[in-house]
Amino acid sequence: MTVLVTGGAGYIGAHMTLALLDAGEPVVVLDNLVTGFASAVDRRAHFVNGNAGDMALVSRLIADYSVTDIIHFAGSVVVPDSVADPLSYYANNTAASRNLIEAAHAGGVRRFIFSSTAAVYGMAGDEPVSEDAPLAPLSPYGRSKLMTEWMLADLAAASDLRFGVLRYFNVAGADPQGRAGQSTANATHLIKAACQAALGVRERLDIFGADYPTRDGTCVRDYIHVTDLVSAHGVVLDHLRGGGASVTLNCGYGRGASVREVVDTVKAVSGVDFEVRETGRRPGDPAAIVAGADRLKSEMGWTPEHDDLTGIVASAWAWERVLGTRSG
Repeated sequence: MTVLVTGGAGYIGAHMTLALLDAGEPVVVLDNLVTGFASAVDRRAHFVNGNAGDMALVSRLIADYSVTDIIHFAGSVVVPDSVADPLSYYANNTAASRNLIEAAHAGGVRRFIFSSTAAVYGMAGDEPVSEDAPLAPLSPYGRSKLMTEWMLADLAAASDLRFGVLRYFNVAGADPQGRAGQSTANATHLIKAACQAALGVRERLDIFGADYPTRDGTCVRDYIHVTDLVSAHGVVLDHLRGGGASVTLNCGYGRGASVREVVDTVKAVSGVDFEVRETGRRPGDPAAIVAGADRLKSEMGWTPEHDDLTGIVASAWAWERVLGTRSG
């Protein structure tokens, strides 16, 4: 059994690859390195530079490496960019995923795990949002991901494909062993940006909107440690391999932190009182979105091990210092 990880040179994909390899799984990583880094791919994996939407290439990989499972991370993920350039998001997320799914189906792959997003819910409010909540994405990014969810569900209804859709909330942190982390210099992730501001890599940190209907006026998000997110993929993979039915699951902790609270935590962990500037809202940003993650715990037996904002920030801070040492 070989697992094909698309986007495996990216932030979450690299952590997933490490977890699979640590568990003794053969892994093929497919990444075009537009946003990923070849250096992020563990040498135990077989790396292929290419596009997840290249059906001929994917078909060859499935045949050559006897791929039995696909975990699909490849895609574009910046909400404001999707608003400014929607067609590129539909091409890179929806159309490429459609080709990947067809190649998987034709190649006999019957288990497929998809990296989706809480952005499919839109403006969810302060209360934890369940998987059964209305789907009303506010951005082309969210819509491009939801379309892929629909394609998987439709194919599963017409074939023997079984899938796991994991709707991520806000992923943060780094590998506790220091082997991987968020390496994109201009990433928009709040915790990374705040750590960069503390290190002086960024001149300051901008808060996009301080007039939201939340407890302190800034956006509230459910931050999940990347290692816990990866472990959720692992339990879903085991579920599907054991003959379990297709599932759609939220990945979060069930409580949110505001932007101001995250900033305060980064300042406390780093010991640096960096400059923060309040500016206008970004298009496509909901005020608050928090995971209702009970289903992942009760149905899959998932148990998070890093459910602590200070710990998440500390691991991200440690990784940023590693990057600073490398660049220096």
